[in-house]
Amino acid sequence: MKKSILIASVLMLLMACNSSNDNRYDEKEMEVESLDYSPPITKRSYTSSQKTSQKPILKDNVRVERKLIKTGNLTFETQDIQNTRMRIADLVKTNQGYMASDREYKSYDRISTTISLRIPSEKFDDFVTSLSKGVEKFDDKSIQISDVTEQFLDVSARLKTKKVLEIRYLEILKKAKSVREILDVERELGKLRADIESIEGRLKYLQNQVAFSTLTLTFYKKIAASESSFGGKIKEAFKDGYQNVKSFFLFTIKIWPFIIILFLLIFYFRRRISRKK
Repeated sequence: MKKSILIASVLMLLMACNSSNDNRYDEKEMEVESLDYSPPITKRSYTSSQKTSQKPILKDNVRVERKLIKTGNLTFETQDIQNTRMRIADLVKTNQGYMASDREYKSYDRISTTISLRIPSEKFDDFVTSLSKGVEKFDDKSIQISDVTEQFLDVSARLKTKKVLEIRYLEILKKAKSVREILDVERELGKLRADIESIEGRLKYLQNQVAFSTLTLTFYKKIAASESSFGGKIKEAFKDGYQNVKSFFLFTIKIWPFIIILFLLIFYFRRRISRKK
């Protein structure tokens, strides 16, 4: 009798939980499990002179602060790579940001550096404005804003619902008597906790993206004509050839035992074939 009452309680709990959420949350439940969040993200671009609107919006008659993700790409020419790098580092430190990645590369006509920065969102506009003051012309300047307020609210609501359900399962677990009843409830709790961890991970990711904006900077210096002339290219080609020969020679030294073995095998098989003839 007690087992039947416990099973009936679990079924009623699941039905009550499902009826409390509309179809919109049922669909989003599947999206959480596959880490594919389909709530639309509104994107728009703005110039550095425009300030991002952070005004709250109304959601079910409740004022909600907007959740915006900012990303940007800036490309410009500089006459001094190192001074530009130091200036950017000072600006990042002043605005309490950090460098996520740094890559420097050289082509036949320029030396380029690409840096990915993470800047606190509230200081993003000031950072871009300060950086722009030292740049004569941008080859590329694009800033995007993604409004994830709706997505943020949906994920938060799902997390709250899951945690309420977890508390109810724990209450039922305390009343379970047999081992089978305990195992059944714990199995459902395991699935529920996995869902909660997944949703919490998604929520933390959104919070991080909202808190810190991502800015990718690419600055370069053109190589002088004398450095990229035909004669200069021939000189570089000879240098590359020398380096290749040196690398091959060092590689050959490393594998000398295998070379000796190979020659011995060749000598052995040729001698054996000659004897057969």
